[in-house]
Amino acid sequence: MYIHINRQILFYEKTGEGRPLLLLHGNGEDHTIFDTLIPLLERTHTVYAIDSRGHGASNPTEEYSYLGMAEDIAQFITSLEIKAPILYGFSDGGITGLLLALNWPGLLDRLIISGANLHPHGMKHTFLHKIKQHYKKTGNPLERMMLEEPDIPPSALAQIQIPVLVLAAEHDIIKPSHTKLIARKLADAQLCIVPGEDHGSYIIHSDKLYPYIRNFIC
Repeated sequence: MYIHINRQILFYEKTGEGRPLLLLHGNGEDHTIFDTLIPLLERTHTVYAIDSRGHGASNPTEEYSYLGMAEDIAQFITSLEIKAPILYGFSDGGITGLLLALNWPGLLDRLIISGANLHPHGMKHTFLHKIKQHYKKTGNPLERMMLEEPDIPPSALAQIQIPVLVLAAEHDIIKPSHTKLIARKLADAQLCIVPGEDHGSYIIHSDKLYPYIRNFIC
């Protein structure tokens, strides 16, 4: 299905019945990374799997910013009259989720993030350097966004009053200290480091994320 919001045309799939749950993928991906997870979630929830602006089947764009993507989701929720949804965001989707909770308080009921960062230097130096070198060759606006954004003051996270589950992998591209900082600054957070996994190994085409979500929202 398609929806025209915030000067963007976004594609999404809606499945299942029950409490609404939104899924947001990471940079350069689309909603199909959740193909193994969705059949489990849709048993108990109405699942909205969204392609972020310029990704997947959503319309192409050159207008990339995390705040713009958060506004997309805010308008998505209000336009479809989705009441008190839970949002799960992976990587860039997690950043979007944090900005959504910060700038549109009261819109979400709960938030789950994994592999998110507050600023580019929250990523490990080796990965950040790799992105810089690749961007020099490609000029990819999605990579530029990762190098320049986000810029969320840690102290601002205290304004988020909903429960938040903060996930990261044992071998994530996000610095462990940065993930712990995010959890520490949130008003109501649970922190979980997923053992033996890397940034996306327990998320992309995987059902390993399911028990973490289920235990947090049930």
